[in-house]
Amino acid sequence: MTAPQPPMTQQSASAGPVPPVLAEVVRSGFVEGRHRGSLVVLAADGGVELALGDPAAPVFPRSANKPMQAAGVLRAGLDLAGERLALAAASHSGESFHRDLVRTLLAERGLDAGQLQCPLDLPLDPEERDAYLAAGAVPDRVTMNCSGKHTAMLAVCAERGWPLESYLDPGHPLQRLIHEVVEEAAGEPVAAVGTDGCGAPLLALSLTGLARAFRSFVLAAPGSAERRVADAMRAHPEYVAGTRRADTWLMREVPGALSKMGAEAVQAVALPDGRALAFKIEDGATRALGPVLARALPLLGVTGPVVARIGRSPLLGGGREVGEIRAAF
Repeated sequence: MTAPQPPMTQQSASAGPVPPVLAEVVRSGFVEGRHRGSLVVLAADGGVELALGDPAAPVFPRSANKPMQAAGVLRAGLDLAGERLALAAASHSGESFHRDLVRTLLAERGLDAGQLQCPLDLPLDPEERDAYLAAGAVPDRVTMNCSGKHTAMLAVCAERGWPLESYLDPGHPLQRLIHEVVEEAAGEPVAAVGTDGCGAPLLALSLTGLARAFRSFVLAAPGSAERRVADAMRAHPEYVAGTRRADTWLMREVPGALSKMGAEAVQAVALPDGRALAFKIEDGATRALGPVLARALPLLGVTGPVVARIGRSPLLGGGREVGEIRAAF
């Protein structure tokens, strides 16, 4: 007699081929785990040079969409530049200089932190989080890593006379404009609309579309909204990420590189000549981001100490290093 089978869910019914292993977890010489995913590398002319897994399938890029969201804010009419614009595209670490600039931006526009609709949170950076808690501080909207983006969204709505209370509604004029910017940059329609961890609309793209979007930003005409965002991020990477983050190291040490990670282990990078990459780790394990990125960067021609720094991901046993997470492609 055949045992009854569980009902097939929508997810299992639509599951495609198993993606390839992009990273291995190696402890004491033994492979104890694997992280699968998809990756695409674009040549300078925009053609696909390497595809692993299914980079044509839609994913939620999470915060890797922030450059496009910042460009939408500029197109809506907000005049930001320098560190302020970099912060609008940030997943910041919650360091004191991030928090101070968010509060300054709010005050400059006659806004206050209570109007932000991102969640209360602690600093993203573990070291900063420990220091923040040791000082007796509590979760705050300003401290949340997306607070720069939310501040920019609020500010442009105030300037345009658009509703502030509904600035995160997908039907809001600002969010409709951002939707257009994302589709234009990616060269494809948005595949799905969800809600990001910060509460903002989350637009699904293929990894190939995400790589195309980053490529379009570095190749955009000087003075355009897209180029202004790319230039601000590259000039002030510590405001995009933080002092101990891979995006900062890469944009600081590789001239002209544009880099942005997203939650659930998404990463996109573009070089000034148009070469670009994007990948997603299937299980969302951010611990695999650095090793996979370090393996992918040489495919774009990027080498040197920064690659080794980004790729280092040791495993500890008894307080000492006994293994590593390493790329497997």
